[in-house]
Formats: sequence, structure tokens, C-alpha cells
Amino acid sequence: MQPATHPAANPFIDAQRFERRAPPCTVVIFGANGDLTKRKLMPALYRLAYERRIPPNFAVLGNSRTQMDDETFRAKMCEDVKKFLEDSPFDQQLWDNFARGLYYLAGDLADHGFYQQMSAKLDHIAQAHQTGGNALFYLSIQPSYYQTVIEGLGSANLQQADKAWRRVIIEKPFGHDRDSARQLDAAIHKVFPEKRVYRIDHYLGKETVQNILAFRFGNGIFEPLWNRRYISAVQITGAESIGVEGRGSYYQEAGALRDMIQNHLLQVMATIGMEPPPAFEADTVRDERAKFLRSLRILKPEQVPLFAVAGQYGQAKLGAEEVPGFRQEPGVGTDSQTDTYAAVTFYVDNWRWARVPFYIRTGKRMPKRITDIAIQFNSAPHSVFSQNGDGEGRPNLLIIRIQPDEGISLRFLSKYPGSGMHLRPVSMDFNYGSSFGARTPTAYETLLLDAMIDDATLYTRQDMVDASWAAVQPILDDWKNRKFDFPNYAAGSWGPKASDEMLHRQGHEWRVP
Repeated sequence: MQPATHPAANPFIDAQRFERRAPPCTVVIFGANGDLTKRKLMPALYRLAYERRIPPNFAVLGNSRTQMDDETFRAKMCEDVKKFLEDSPFDQQLWDNFARGLYYLAGDLADHGFYQQMSAKLDHIAQAHQTGGNALFYLSIQPSYYQTVIEGLGSANLQQADKAWRRVIIEKPFGHDRDSARQLDAAIHKVFPEKRVYRIDHYLGKETVQNILAFRFGNGIFEPLWNRRYISAVQITGAESIGVEGRGSYYQEAGALRDMIQNHLLQVMATIGMEPPPAFEADTVRDERAKFLRSLRILKPEQVPLFAVAGQYGQAKLGAEEVPGFRQEPGVGTDSQTDTYAAVTFYVDNWRWARVPFYIRTGKRMPKRITDIAIQFNSAPHSVFSQNGDGEGRPNLLIIRIQPDEGISLRFLSKYPGSGMHLRPVSMDFNYGSSFGARTPTAYETLLLDAMIDDATLYTRQDMVDASWAAVQPILDDWKNRKFDFPNYAAGSWGPKASDEMLHRQGHEWRVP
């Protein structure tokens, strides 16, 4: 039964939970036989149904080249959801009701006739499930097919419908460099206007990244300190303990700088550094993120070796396991110059952050999987207790943990119990799990729901993508024309020595998470 709505609220608010819920619609997934669909998208949609965030008038139309009928697709999705559903019960009766809205249409993405078939299928679904013709197209496919699908949708006029909305979600990577991103934008805008284009970055859907906005702009205690007068440096780490996990061919074309820094970590950095928006609305929040990204100092060619470091992991023995180097991974060339580690020092040319370095690093085969932000505050102006020498010299840190243990820690100095004034670093910790005792929704739950209700706050906009590419393009250009002596860090380590030296030149050092 569909939940009643609160009489004085948005019609897509659940009266019992006061939570947003989606309108009637069909989600069309291109690439429905792929990993993203089975691991993330379908479990997220099922969970939204479990939480009563999507209405009975809801359907999914999957597509890939693989031939199968609707029932086979439903059975396959059932097995995938059971396998990949995180921290949630599987309710067979709920699934049976949900699965009645699952449909499948095989087809060649380059065949314009296929899109006519899709149009007819969507009409049938709209009649059978009373979706009103609303449709959200999700491009979970190889980036080389993005333009092909957009043009195919346009050829069948699927981007528009009478008295209905049509939107498109595009996965990353959005372009291979700045020029290709601009070309893709131009092709998309021939079919979809910018306001109906949702460029997804799942990091922005993570609860802790969203909580940065609440932490900064919902409290009066932190924002006055959030500037060059009190902060000496910011470190953002996105480390993975795994290698390329069978994705060597893809990763060899991407690399760490493109795969993580250009999109995920620069968006996190923009959330940390943006100015306060006048209101928590999609346009105002994204305006401030875009302004911040446009303020990033663009490196000159001769500056790249000083402010950017590339790395590639080599083989090592971790415990009893022999770990191959990147060049020994399947699908990777024996002389590959791909970066599996990247570290960059960014400066922001604006009033708030002038002369404050933002250090960003990411890498494969590092000691642990962790994504966090460390805000390093200036030291006390005078060392009153320097003669004791225990804790002084260690900076105050505010650490925002994005994954795996979501939370916030504040590190400061305190007197050690006993006689004498000996100082030791201590922490005040906030942990999502223990503080709220509630399940944290996955990023894809949040972002899929946002797209269905037309809330683009957590999605990247054209100007934001362009500014991100502008910031990394000089590094890409330099690395393309440079011969690296790879591998230069062992699997299981924190990266190449050159990365440590980059920070030492500026009087800082990487924090060990």
C-alpha cells in the first residue's frame, strides 16, 4: 500500500518517516548485465523499495547485448540482490512485488531501430504500471558508448514525453581529458539540456561527505577557524589495499590521477573548501563548489615535477602472500607507464585559502583501504611547554573519515596524569554507527533517489567537471611525455619516496592513517 503524504509538505515526503520518496517512474539501465548493476544499482533500488521510498507505480527496464526474457532477468537480479545486499534483510514477498516491475530489452546500442523498440516498451510499461511516462536513463556502460546512447535516445525522441519528465545519469569517467569532456558535453546538450543531465560521482553520495556540509555550515564553532589564519595544510587520502582486480586493461588507460583525483577527490576537496552557500539548494551549493574549483591554481609545465608525483606498485611479499606488481597483472603491458599512485599539491587562489597547500594522494596496493581528510591547524604561537618535549610539535588535527569507519576525530594535546607538565596527544571521536544506531544508506541509494526527485545537489555540473579537468590537464600532459622509472613503490607501502619529498619541501609530512 502506498504511504499517505503529509498534507503540508512536498508530495514526495513520507508522512510516517518524513523522508523523501520518488514519484512514479521507470529507471532504464543501460548495461544491466554488468557489475555495477548487480553490485550497486539493483540492491540500491530494492533497498529504496524496502524503505518505502519508491511507489508501487515504479518499474525498471534493463538493457544489454545478452539475450534473455523478463523472467530470466528477474531471476538473475534476485540472485544478485541476495548476494550483494549490504546490512539489510531480504524479504521475498517484497521482492516478488518489486520484481513485477522489472523488464528487459536486449539490443545493439548502435542500432537506431533498437531505440524505437525501447520507446514502445516504455509505452507498455507506462500503461501497465501507471508511471506517467516518467523515465530516468542510467548509462552504466563503457564511456565510449555514452555519445552513441545519447544520440540513439534523441533519434527516437526518448529524451522528451508529453506531460512527463526524462533525465539521464552518466557514470564517470566523464571524458578522458578536458577536450574530450567538452566534446561529450556538446553532444549531450544537443539532446538533453544541462538541467536534465546528472553526472554521478558516488563519493558525493557518501554520508560523511554530505556531513561535511552539516559540520561546517550547521555549527558556529568550526567555520570561523576554516581559513588560512588557522589552518596550515589539508591532506586528502584515498587509499586502496587491493590491486586492479582483473581490470588491468581498463586501468592501464585510466590511471590513478584520472580514476580518483580528477573526479572523486577534487569533489571532496571542493566540499571542504567551498564558501557557505546562501541556502541548501542544488544551484547554490553547486555554484560554490564550482567557484572553488575554478580557483585552483593551474600548474605551469615546469612546476609539475615539483607539485605532482606519479607512482606504480611493484611486486612484494605481504605476509605469506606473494603480491604481483602492476606490470604482472593480466591485461597490463610489461613496460606500462600507467600511474597506480598519484599525489598532487594544489593551491587555491582565493581569499580564504591563499598559501594553504591541499595535498591529495591516492593509490592501489597500499597498506589499508581508507579515505579520509586531515585538517592540520597552525601550532600555538609560543611553545610554553617546549622544555618537556613530549607532545608539542604535533599539530592539532581534525580528521574526517569517509570510509570504512565513518566518523570525525579531533586530535589535541592534553596533560598526562601525574606530576609535571607532560603533554600527550588525545582524540575526541564521533562515530556514525555508535552515535545514531541507524543504518547508513549507500551512496547509490541516495543518488538514485535524488535523481528521481530532481535534486541535483550531490551531482556534478558541466562547469565543475571542466574546472576539474583544467586543474589536472597540465599534469596529464607532462606525464604523457615523461618516461618513469617504474615500479617505484612496493605493494603494501604508502607510495614512492618522491611523494614524501614533495611534502618535506613545504615543511609538512604525510599523516599515517
